[in-house]
Amino acid sequence: MVEVCRIMTAIRKKKAEEIGAEIQKNLRELEMASACFEIKIEKNQLGIDGWDDVEFMFNANEGEELMPLSKIASGGELSRVMLALKVVLGNADSIGTFIFDEIDTGISGRAAQKVAEKMLIVAKKHQILCITHLPQIAAMADYNFVIEKIVENDTAKTIILELSPDKVYNEIARLIGGTAITNVTVDAAKEMKILANKLKGE
Repeated sequence: MVEVCRIMTAIRKKKAEEIGAEIQKNLRELEMASACFEIKIEKNQLGIDGWDDVEFMFNANEGEELMPLSKIASGGELSRVMLALKVVLGNADSIGTFIFDEIDTGISGRAAQKVAEKMLIVAKKHQILCITHLPQIAAMADYNFVIEKIVENDTAKTIILELSPDKVYNEIARLIGGTAITNVTVDAAKEMKILANKLKGE
């Protein structure tokens, strides 16, 4: 039993180094240039899974101490770390649906496009539900919904509506240009959707 545990630990440490490096690479591509990610393995009490404790360690900024991911990551950071994890471990994950909220916190432009492209990789094998305010991510979706709050009979309600293709363009245009929807922003939204469909092979 002890020898089996030693073998398991050796395999875990080797794979942890490889997987950690891949996740780190994906975080760089998600515009988290200063982030650091490691998989920490320490010996603990013997159990049916061996004697290893496995913990994800993370810091978002250069020079900071690595800390347990669950204790220090913000919502947006955690979403992007989870996205990187799913890209690297997607084939081994049996979960059918992933939900990403706040994944666009603190990003825009090139970073938003990178996040959208990574989500596309994961979406090839899993269903993704994502709440976003970024046009790059919204344009990548197969189906778009808008969430609105209304007041009915003095009671606030939240409604979710699926958008038709034309309304998708208008909603993406609103994300691009704010409240004013113009021909320019609608054309930009259509171009963004066309480019997203090309990436999806459509």
